[in-house]
Amino acid sequence: MSAFGPILDRYRHGHVPTGKELISIVNGLTDGNLTDAQAGAFAMAVCIYGLDAPAALTLTTAMRDSGKVLDWQLDAPVVDKHSTGGVGDCTSFLIAPALAACGAYVPMISGRGLGHTGGTLDKLEAIPGVCTQMPEAKFRRIVGEVGCAIVSATDEIAPADKRLYGVRDVTGTVTSNALITASILSKKLAAGLDGLVLDIKLGNGAFMKTMEQAEALAASLVDTANGAGCKTTALITDMNQPLAKSIGNALEISEAMHALTGDGVDHDLPDLAGALGGEVLAGAGLADDPDSAADQITDTFYNGDAAEVFGRMIAAMGGPRDFVDRWEDRLPSAPVMREIRPKHAGYVTQIAADTLGQLVVELGGGRKQARDRIDPSVGLSDIAALGDFVDADVPLLMLHARSEADADAAQAVIQQAFGLGEEPPQLPPTVYKRVT
Repeated sequence: MSAFGPILDRYRHGHVPTGKELISIVNGLTDGNLTDAQAGAFAMAVCIYGLDAPAALTLTTAMRDSGKVLDWQLDAPVVDKHSTGGVGDCTSFLIAPALAACGAYVPMISGRGLGHTGGTLDKLEAIPGVCTQMPEAKFRRIVGEVGCAIVSATDEIAPADKRLYGVRDVTGTVTSNALITASILSKKLAAGLDGLVLDIKLGNGAFMKTMEQAEALAASLVDTANGAGCKTTALITDMNQPLAKSIGNALEISEAMHALTGDGVDHDLPDLAGALGGEVLAGAGLADDPDSAADQITDTFYNGDAAEVFGRMIAAMGGPRDFVDRWEDRLPSAPVMREIRPKHAGYVTQIAADTLGQLVVELGGGRKQARDRIDPSVGLSDIAALGDFVDADVPLLMLHARSEADADAAQAVIQQAFGLGEEPPQLPPTVYKRVT
């Protein structure tokens, strides 16, 4: 029997591994001495028996230390934001440049699409020429000179997490708070952050469907991050409808550009970006309190400071140097555009955000398998919000597709995703709760 057999056997009977044993498991994930079967057994035991707060902290920091941990020698706090995954959520493109414009540094290590939720990197790469994979030296240079960069993790960042995540994905063990916490924070803490804000999505378009689930995950993340020395708060935010008016890679970049240039097309997007950015800005000591800090963040959308930083970041990452001035000409567009109208008139009382997110994947805007190529032009725009009145003259949304056949197949799905009623519904708040 290997050295891990007795640990796993005891865990199978409910005896949680000690800190030293957890570190040995992480080392085994990193050096390959822990087999995939043993890794799957460990993940399943975590799902069944859980980990207490000290054990979760030990697992997270060991996974952080399994690879390179960045150390920034900069003249201001290094901060970041992380979302648990939503539909139409493009706040990263507002928050990163806004925080940089307010004096912070933001080395944002992001991911690709997961299920029905879009990926920050996929969206950013809808901009022609942008490359999110780069050597550490270039990443450091862009962060130091521009103030922010949004990139993919290298193989040197938290390799134990990469291995464990691959095992979890095929063993039905993704939905463990302890494993989610260790996975998210091992990568974020490896970025060498001084402060972090977490956006915990709640609703039919989120992975967390109930307030109890969202609160438990928020507490696990906040407690563990603070225990690891990174000042962290979380906001539990609504995901019972798409956050922005669009879903799809290029279309969400378009939404972000509208917000960055202050034209007020969608107030929910800049307002939530302000709330999240304000939390981390105040926590880093760059503002007196979250409310005044949120005002500082949103001011950068209207005075042009955030857009200027975003444009410099895009140019530094290989994109057009004139993107902020000519973004509408630079983004790809789908060959078929069709207004989708409701079957009958009424107020929008319900939106199946997860259904709309999955539809964009089916249209080609996401991956069903890791090797799939993404079409950045497809998606949904001008999406009606909860409480809007729709009828024969006011469509549910605009569909962007690769073919008429794709549009035909999508139309019925879209119509079924919207619930309509004779009276407008009570609207959910953008932010439900703050967790510290």
